[in-house]
Formats: sequence, C-alpha cells, structure tokens
Amino acid sequence: MTTTQAWPHEADGAEWLDRFAGVFERIAAGAVEREQKRELARDAVRWLTESGFTALRVPRKYGGGGATLPQFFRLLTRLGEADSNLPQILRLNFGFVELRLESDDEAARERWLTRIARGETVGAAISERTGSTHNTVTVTPDGASGRWLLNGEKYYSTGALYADWISVTAHDGTDDLHLLVRGDAPGVARLDDWDGFGQRLTASGTTRFDNVRVEGDQILQRFKASEPRRNTLVTAFYQTVHLATLAGIARAVLRDGIAFVQGRTRTFGVPGRSSPRENPLVHRVVGRLASLAFAAEAIVDSVSAALETVHQARLAGRAKPEDYIALDIQVYQAQQIVIEQVLEASTLLFEVGGASATSEARRLDRHWRNARVIASHNPAIQREAAVGDFHLNGTAPNERFSLAHSTAPSQDADSGSRDASGARAARLDAALAESGR
Repeated sequence: MTTTQAWPHEADGAEWLDRFAGVFERIAAGAVEREQKRELARDAVRWLTESGFTALRVPRKYGGGGATLPQFFRLLTRLGEADSNLPQILRLNFGFVELRLESDDEAARERWLTRIARGETVGAAISERTGSTHNTVTVTPDGASGRWLLNGEKYYSTGALYADWISVTAHDGTDDLHLLVRGDAPGVARLDDWDGFGQRLTASGTTRFDNVRVEGDQILQRFKASEPRRNTLVTAFYQTVHLATLAGIARAVLRDGIAFVQGRTRTFGVPGRSSPRENPLVHRVVGRLASLAFAAEAIVDSVSAALETVHQARLAGRAKPEDYIALDIQVYQAQQIVIEQVLEASTLLFEVGGASATSEARRLDRHWRNARVIASHNPAIQREAAVGDFHLNGTAPNERFSLAHSTAPSQDADSGSRDASGARAARLDAALAESGR
C-alpha cells in the first residue's frame, strides 16, 4: 500500500486529534460487531495506514508525521478507546520505527522509515511457545546465491497477519539475528489461532517459515549471546503502548457506562420513581469511572513526557545510562497503578445497570477481558519486584532481568515466551525481546 500524506505544520494536540477523529469514530462504530463475529480488523488497519496514523512518529524528512512522543501516546490512547485491539496490532510497527530512530545505520533507517511513511507496516514474530532458552527458528545459507533460508515457527505473532513485513528473530548457528521478511513471501504461513479470552482480534498466534528466502539487506542486526544490553528507550516505549491501550479501555468504559445509563428508564427499587441517571448511587459509580479514566490517562501523559525527555537527550548526545534506568523504573511503577485502575473500572462498570448490563449484545465484558489480557503480557509482579530491587539495592532493571535468566534452563510457555521471554531475552536485544510480548 502506498499513501501520500499532507501533514499539518507543527500540529498541536487538538489538530492531531481532529485529523484522526473520523477514523477513530469509524473504528469504534464497528468494535462490538467485530468482537461478536471474531472478525479481524483488516479494514480498521487499512484506514489507519491510509490516514497516516501508522507513520505518526516517522520524521517528516522521510514522509511521516513527526509527532512527539506525548502527541503520539495521546492519540494512541484514543485509538485504544475506539478498539483496544488496534494499538496492540500495531505495537511492533510503532516500536520498529523507534528502533530505526535509534539506529546508527542511516541508509537502513531511510529505507525502512520511507516504507512506513508510504503505508507499509511491520508485525511481530519474535517469541516462541517452547520453554527453550534458544531461538529455534534458523537461518541458513541458500547455496552460493548470497541469500538465506528461514525455517521454523513462532507464536504470539501479534500483528503479523495484518502486516506487510514481519520482524523475526532467528539463529544462524553462531549469532542471533533480527531480520524482516515479507508477510506474503512464499513459505510464510500466518495462522489466526490465538486463543486468549481477550484481545481476540490481534492475531497473536502462529507464524511458520518454510524455506523463506531472505536477502542480505533484510538482515538488520546480529547479536552475540555475550553482548551487554545497550541503552535504549524502546523497552519503556513498548510497555507504554500497553499502558496507553489500558488508558483507552478506561475511557471506553466511561463512555459505555454513560451511554448505558442515559438510555435507561428502568431502575432497581420502586419502578417509575426515578430514572437511573438521577440515582445518587449511579452518580457515584460514574464519578468513580471518570476518576479512574482520568488518572490512567494522566499517568500515561507523565510517562510519555519522560520518554520524550530521554529521547531529546539522546538526540543531543546527553543521555546517560542512569536516564534510561530511571525511565524504565518510572514505567514499571506506572504499570502497577494503571493495571489496577483499569481492571477496577472495567469491573465497576456493571454496577451501573445490574443484570441487563451483562447482555451479550452489548459485549461490555470485552473491556475487562481485554484489560486483563494486556495486563498479563509483561507480568506486573515481575516489574514490581524489579522496582523494589532497584530502590533497595540499586539493581538496574536490565541487569536484574539478565541475571535472573542467564542460568535458567527454561521458562514455561506463557511467562517465558510472551511475557518474560525467558533467557532468550537475555541473549537478544532488550527492545526486541520486549516487542514480542
């Protein structure tokens, strides 16, 4: 897909929101029906690419929107309000842009960011469902052609089924590699077999590679198992995508709670005495929902501002290791609170209407299911322990993560593959490991 955008000059938050409001409204209008039918959000992804949303963070010199991180995350929260599946579907695409912005390879940066600006997207094939601490997907030479052959299977391939390109981690017998393959390349099979009870439309299932040809310029990076982790804000970025999605769910809960109450005349107690919207108990519930949504969004605003500060320091050559550590800790602390707030809101929602609020036609349960699944991706309990270890002992999150898994022989499929990424994450770049969750 090729798109050409007319981006606003130095747009402020209101101008950005005006630009995408119509797209968000279209996406929200079909959210319940897609959920009921388990209908993949292909049209919604297409609307977002055509509108330029997927290239928001691409610098203008490459044809993108050049949005700041706070601007981006405010818009992502609104997208999460419209349909929480969409930010997760595009999470790897957005993180891929940030990785390219941090890269020193100007030629590769221009090549791939120009593609993103044209409307091409990237999905994930990073994690594996096995308990192995090694990448089982392999890359081998394709004879004397100078090409490579990719073979193996990934799971939790969020967004890959929708994407033009798939970001893959593999092993060549010596190094770990980060590479890209076309989603429609011969030998690529993308399955919609994700069976989570929430975020059902993210297509976070299996991707198989059977002798998929890889050109040399599709290999973006090589890793050695012994390499120390580099300083990056992308790990915090990926987690903040989840937090913005959760804040969007909180906004959707408030929206749906208000709409439900305003449309009702039946009330519990004495029929006809008063409408639900005049009930002080309902006032309290809606007031609490509004407060929880406000708090979640305010935390995301705070974290995104911290991300922007470190990003600007990096561009100016002033970013220090302790800046990245402080950023990770701030994001992990935010995770503890936002998850609790949004899960509370998505449960409290049902207090506005009793049993009628449980109607499958409304699918109000999707908010809790989606929030619970997002909250499970990067286990909050592990992040909370990392925060405590840092404050007590000064242990940096990346150092703790590497040490915790460097001697572990395996991880269970859920915590090791999608969530913690196990010892595999200790061998791969931290940001790539984060992207597969």
